[in-house]
Amino acid sequence: MKAREIVDGVAAVIFDLDGVLVDTAVFHYQAWKRLAKQFCFDFTEIENEQLKGVSRVDSLNLILKWANKEVSAPEKEQLASLKNTWYLELVENMKEGDVLPGTIDLLTYLKATDKKIALGSASKNALRILEKTGIRHYFDAIIDGNAVKNSKPDPEVFLKAATAVGVAPSGCVVLEDAQAGIDAARAANMQVIAVDKSYSLSNYNVRVDDLSEILISDY
Repeated sequence: MKAREIVDGVAAVIFDLDGVLVDTAVFHYQAWKRLAKQFCFDFTEIENEQLKGVSRVDSLNLILKWANKEVSAPEKEQLASLKNTWYLELVENMKEGDVLPGTIDLLTYLKATDKKIALGSASKNALRILEKTGIRHYFDAIIDGNAVKNSKPDPEVFLKAATAVGVAPSGCVVLEDAQAGIDAARAANMQVIAVDKSYSLSNYNVRVDDLSEILISDY
């Protein structure tokens, strides 16, 4: 089945944020790398790939593990907050239209065809990013890191998104760029369109390079 056929055949489309709608992944990388330097740890893109779709706290725990660093619970809170401050400084430089290729066209098409549109993201800054880039008004529901207890690959974020728009999981498709997110969507009994230029992901229904391919009949 083609990507557009999947989208046309469901009642709701649930988007991940980073790497699907916007390119803020580089901001996370820069902020985590800056934090890791405090532990004399050279945080590279290889480690960064393992943090895709992972919550801030879980990401910090992984970095501390890789750096062989142990800190107290209060210190963890301070470090996570510091990283988020650096990240938000970069986010504030975003402006309307700073979205990935095909984003506006797809969101406009979904609205025109009466699809429910939801966000299912681990980011706790999702709302601010949607506002900064000018796409907040497209979404019927926003389920982010502030609304869930369990991070992907747990299906909680996607199940809550489906409930929020009043659609059964089987009537939803998820657009994801991370394996943890794909696994979460599968666990929620949803179809998946992988945004995967590198062909590194698995267990999806259809793969596209970016959102601009979805409305092209060849995909």
